[in-house]
This record gives sequence, structure tokens and C-alpha cells, in this order.
Amino acid sequence: MLKVGTDLVSIARIEHSVGRFGERFLQRYLNPAEGNLSTPSASLAGFWAAKEAVAKALGCGIGAELGFHDILLEKDAKGAPFFRLSERAFKRFPLRDSSLSISHDGGFAIAVAIIVLRER
Repeated sequence: MLKVGTDLVSIARIEHSVGRFGERFLQRYLNPAEGNLSTPSASLAGFWAAKEAVAKALGCGIGAELGFHDILLEKDAKGAPFFRLSERAFKRFPLRDSSLSISHDGGFAIAVAIIVLRER
């Protein structure tokens, strides 16, 4: 089954949250390794949008079924983003294939996630 999710977020919104809540805000949605990938506000907003896009593609959003920390963002050798699911999330949403694109411009970050789920 092919699923698509997208999310758009204002970079200023993420900057405001980081300014107001600092490290506590970042720890809410980033895994420790993700915090080391990049720190510019545009990248942080892209990571937020990416996790939201993945959750939307899975049809559940961020909540009890899937948390921010269940989506693990990484970059390949060329710097292209991809994601993995935590073991708990993968059991619930068995991925066969996926693709992730993140972009930012004009004060916004956008992400698109395409997911192919294994047939049950």
C-alpha cells in the first residue's frame, strides 16, 4: 500500500519555540543523534516537518500510536535525508520502502514522505 504525507512549518515558529523552551523543546522531538546532524533553524524546522510528514503518511499523526522519537532521521553519504522507525513503531507499521524529501525557502520548511507498507 502506497501512502504519502506532507507538512509545512514556519521556520520562525521553530526559532520561537527554541528561544522560549531551549533544549527542552529540541528534546521533545529530536533523538540525541538527530541533534548532531544539524542545528540551523531551517534544518530544525525541516526535521519537524519530516517527522510530521512521516506520521501523516502512516495515517496516525503524532500521538499515542507514533511519537516523535519513533521516527529516526538520518542522512546518507550525500547528505540526503531518510528515516527509520523504532522497533516498536516498525512492528505496528511494517515498511517495505520509503522516501523522504526536505526543503526550506522563504521562511518555511516542507517535507514529503512516501511510504510503501508491507501487506499483512
